[in-house]
Amino acid sequence: MIKNILIDLDGTLTDPKVGITTSARYGLEKIGHPIAEDLNIDWIIGPPLKASLAKLLNVDVSDVLADQALQGYRERFAVTGLYENKVYVGVAETLAQLTQQGFHLYVATAKPTVYARQILEHFDLAQYFKAIYGSELNGERTNKGDLIEYILQQEQLHAAECVMVGDREYDILGARRNQIQGIAVSYGYGSSEEIQHAAPAKIIHTFSDLPDMVAVLNQAKVS
Repeated sequence: MIKNILIDLDGTLTDPKVGITTSARYGLEKIGHPIAEDLNIDWIIGPPLKASLAKLLNVDVSDVLADQALQGYRERFAVTGLYENKVYVGVAETLAQLTQQGFHLYVATAKPTVYARQILEHFDLAQYFKAIYGSELNGERTNKGDLIEYILQQEQLHAAECVMVGDREYDILGARRNQIQGIAVSYGYGSSEEIQHAAPAKIIHTFSDLPDMVAVLNQAKVS
């Protein structure tokens, strides 16, 4: 039976679009590589950020320019961008319901843990989670599969008792790599094509659908 729910942050619990995209533009402009205002960069929300900045710069992820752009991004994000964010409707109530039902909740985000914790505390959501797991500032565990593996080890969780919830293919594929079922949310930053290609066990259209969907998965396990 599912007892543990791993949940992505950006695009799943909160909408971070303004903070992330504005800080990315700031970081790129600071190193002399501004991008057009009308260029849609919403796709950078979710994947490892340094790789996305490198793609915008048309350089290899190991290039010094990618590092410099990331430092510029963090310069703004750590002070302002963190809070240019909004919690999706029904999130707090649903997290409270899940904890009351006895589920253990864990944040699993590619965002650095230090930022994830500040965001969750700012919006009074940290209280619902047993632990908050993200990447390190040096880039370690930005890969969602690596992160989920780390969480399982640190918390001594059994994959069969876990489910991963997220809005991008990285969440679903990272979960599958660790033999965990994935639930995709359709309201985040993953396209419908991306989500269908990742083939999650279930798809929900609002976060408040999560308790019922976990119940469905548990019922299937009993059957």
